[in-house]
Amino acid sequence: MEAQGRCLLLDERADDPRRDAPAQVVRSEDGGAVQGLDVAGLVRAASRYDCVLAVAHRVGDFVPPGAVLLEVHGTPRTTVDPRRLSGLVALGAERTAEQDPAFALRVLADIAARALSSAVNDPTTAVQVLNHIEAFLHAVGRSELRGRHVLADRDGRPRAVVPGRNWEEYLELGVTEVREYGVGSLQVCRRLRALLDGLLTGVPDGRRPAVRRQLALLDDAVEREYPEGVRRTLARTGDRQGIGGGGSSPGDAPRPGGDV
Repeated sequence: MEAQGRCLLLDERADDPRRDAPAQVVRSEDGGAVQGLDVAGLVRAASRYDCVLAVAHRVGDFVPPGAVLLEVHGTPRTTVDPRRLSGLVALGAERTAEQDPAFALRVLADIAARALSSAVNDPTTAVQVLNHIEAFLHAVGRSELRGRHVLADRDGRPRAVVPGRNWEEYLELGVTEVREYGVGSLQVCRRLRALLDGLLTGVPDGRRPAVRRQLALLDDAVEREYPEGVRRTLARTGDRQGIGGGGSSPGDAPRPGGDV
């Protein structure tokens, strides 16, 4: 277990403490995007009520009015105050990046998509954005990611369950729309392939199958877009500058902790 402020993050192999249907649910009054969670507050409240609180939505999700916001599991020792509990989940008109790194990645992907629109037609800007997307994915790809976080009180009793986000979701968010909108640009195809080749050597073994799936999707898109053999070969050659970088291969990508 690792200390997380005033609560403990249980090992990833810990059992899900939600063993039965919720005894009570707390619903959203006004709705909005989940901007953040008071995780320590959730653990303190669950300890006070002697229950387990499960957050029903991930940070970044839009929650409509009346939707379930929190689930109360177990048999609380006192009456649960829904208004107080709902205040531990911050809702707002828009997503924010403070507790929602996926939103920062979403913004980068949107910038690239706009640059690749027919109205703008600026693939070089999209390539520059891919530099930042690649840095983001390398950092996330080497981080500990969980589909759910089980947090405990100081005595080690599970008190809160918070949904997380996995590697495949971050990867799809970072590259899908750039591939779909940018396949017609040689430099975008080449830069995107270099990005994915780099991830193959830069992330742990267990996360490489997802990268290979994205490479296969890129191959399929290039196959459809470039019927001519020479242009297809160019589109399938990784280049860290898009065009003019001399091309690259998976072995050219920087390794974690390696020489620059």
